[in-house]
Amino acid sequence: VQLQASGGGLVQAGGSLRLSCAVSGRTFSTYDMGWFRQAPGQDREFVAHISGSGGNTYYADSVKGRFTISRDNAKNTVYLQMNNLAPEDTAIYYCGLCVISCSGYGSSGTYDYWGQGTQVTVSS
Repeated sequence: VQLQASGGGLVQAGGSLRLSCAVSGRTFSTYDMGWFRQAPGQDREFVAHISGSGGNTYYADSVKGRFTISRDNAKNTVYLQMNNLAPEDTAIYYCGLCVISCSGYGSSGTYDYWGQGTQVTVSS
């Protein structure tokens, strides 16, 4: 299984970015996906989670109303649309794939595979 994250960059506060995570090697629609982020010196933090069908989504309180997770199962890709970005959103963003028992989606240990991360930097 390979996960390839992309779409990060430098943006001013209030701006938007869309991250993508392309997955190969698995029947993509079967598996839940999540986005986490990690700022320097901090633990990896849950951002958002989506079920295999896309019918259920969950968000961290800190991003609710600003970020939207979605997926295109025909393209084996999960997205994270990030709007109204703030400097505190600056981090490396990672996508993860959960094979089974994904109810603990807020914990990084729930996920079985990870992408390499993409840097998001928000300037004030």
